[in-house]
Amino acid sequence: MNAEPDKMSAGDLPTPDRLLHAGSEGEFTAEDLVLASGRDVNQKSLAWAERRMAEKGRASMDELLP
Repeated sequence: MNAEPDKMSAGDLPTPDRLLHAGSEGEFTAEDLVLASGRDVNQKSLAWAERRMAEKGRASMDELLP
């Protein structure tokens, strides 16, 4: 082990907060909702997403994203 602390290079800097936020501030599609849920994009999952969006609106995405 090396007793010296690791030196950070320019590529090792933390990602700025403005790039990390992924809430439903903007528009999203049924495909976006399917991908956020971790499901495969297919006709069945797209139909699920469309029903969920119709029922819950933006909350459908907010429930899935941090």
